[in-house]
Amino acid sequence: MATKKSNPAWQQPMPAEQFEFMREILAAPSPIGLEGAMSYGVIKPFFETIKPAAWAIQQFKGNASIVLDTHPGEDQRPSVMFIGHADKIRMQVRSIGKDGKIWVNSDSFLPCTLIGHEVKVFSRSSKGDGYRMIEGGTIEALGAIHFSEPAQRTGEKGIKPQMLFLELQIHGENCKTQVEKLGIRAGDPIILDRPIRHGFTKDTFYGAYLDNGLGCFMVAELARLLAENPLKNLRVLHTIATHEEIGRFGAASIAGELKPDILIAADVNHDYDAAPGIDDRRMNSLAMGKGFTLTNGSITSAFLNNLIEDACQAAAIPCQIDFAGRDTGTDAMAAALAGCDSAAASVGFPIRNMHTISETGHTGDVLAAIHGMEATLRHMDRMNRGRGLTRDTLRDGHPRLDRASQA
Repeated sequence: MATKKSNPAWQQPMPAEQFEFMREILAAPSPIGLEGAMSYGVIKPFFETIKPAAWAIQQFKGNASIVLDTHPGEDQRPSVMFIGHADKIRMQVRSIGKDGKIWVNSDSFLPCTLIGHEVKVFSRSSKGDGYRMIEGGTIEALGAIHFSEPAQRTGEKGIKPQMLFLELQIHGENCKTQVEKLGIRAGDPIILDRPIRHGFTKDTFYGAYLDNGLGCFMVAELARLLAENPLKNLRVLHTIATHEEIGRFGAASIAGELKPDILIAADVNHDYDAAPGIDDRRMNSLAMGKGFTLTNGSITSAFLNNLIEDACQAAAIPCQIDFAGRDTGTDAMAAALAGCDSAAASVGFPIRNMHTISETGHTGDVLAAIHGMEATLRHMDRMNRGRGLTRDTLRDGHPRLDRASQA
């Protein structure tokens, strides 16, 4: 039986070294399709440092995903896959104008949230020796207020995606040629430039790309805890996936190949209580600073969710319940998309201002998720009189509403 801690980690400030590791993960330039900076550059070296000798790291051909496997090759052992996704939403170069304007798309950003923000552009080097990073540019659309329409000045008319361009201060003769000589071309990714920093309020932080560096951080930190005290019965697949933001394709390919018995996605969620203008949507109460989130509905397993909730309650780890209809919106869908039989769950961190340069989170929620998942795994490992959770446990554990007691 889990014991309640008198001074639990999720009620304390995140240690400085741990915060810096989280910052390093979130700062890694890993736009969709180019996730290697995070998965290979930050998390793989961390995995190599903390893993016991018997654990193994697996890489893939079609994407830069990685998996830290606690029991490689032991397919008979029940497996639990935790997934965070390394890919970040990005802008892309659409075309280059004669005046040197670099027209961009807005991808999954609201166009109005991008104006004036500093960005980094990545393009292939003309020397063929990798990629070049170009800094010093901003995203613009309207220019000076003096040139805007009256409706734009009053806010009645907004910014359309096709109005966005990257301003690199190009001037003089042959502006388009100047840009082309930099090696910039259609499809080059552009990411926001704001590493996380501590917020004004205690235990808060803000910056770009909490989505979904936080999920990857949770997966990495969970691996560290398990490496210090390994499980006896369960195989754990600590997974850093790709291509989530355009369809969960990286996680789906990994789930299809490794076929985990349980798949748990770690991703950001919303602080509905603080979200502006959504009162009429009657959203469930979720709030930053009150614990991690657990989603009911969609393809999630009621048995698995109940197990997670019970393990967290036993350890007094704060957990908030969310809901979903057809789709969780996270990599929890990966096994279903791959046609793989896995019990799925989706855990998250309630943040504010998702898909902006000022995403805001609470370290207590992140720590609660890490320790909540550790408590869940250790509970699974003790099940069935110490033999651990089995595949039959999952097969026979589906709740029976025909056996529900009368209220």
